[in-house]
Amino acid sequence: MKIKIKTKVEQDYLSVKEGFNESLFKKLSPPFPPVKLIRFDGSQKGDLVALELNFLLFRQNWVSEIIEDQTDNKEFYFIDKGIELPFFLKSWTHNHRVIKKGNGSIIQDEISFQAPFFLLTLLLYPAMLLQFGYRIPIYKKIFKRGN
Repeated sequence: MKIKIKTKVEQDYLSVKEGFNESLFKKLSPPFPPVKLIRFDGSQKGDLVALELNFLLFRQNWVSEIIEDQTDNKEFYFIDKGIELPFFLKSWTHNHRVIKKGNGSIIQDEISFQAPFFLLTLLLYPAMLLQFGYRIPIYKKIFKRGN
């Protein structure tokens, strides 16, 4: 299943690139499930990000590896791929793109995921939309001109 969410922000793409750090990652975490950041290497190829998701009655680990990153005169992007996923996910790839747009930029989340079976994939889709839609006002606030 694929999801694409675009957020227009006021800062230029290179300033936004600099803001993609551990502090931003923590701010983007939704209220549920609570997320404990275990490891954050960054957003360059070979870096790892490890999380613990707390579902109250049980916890699940999620480890992603940055498999690709690039910056050119039009865009910055990095791709994380799940290498240890919660039981409800079979595969996960997330392309984080920051695209130059005039004096501002577009943050584009391109997510591809699959659950162990198709029905669960369909059921997860609205939850994933909510989880990533949650980021829109945070991106707009953090990457406002003058911040």
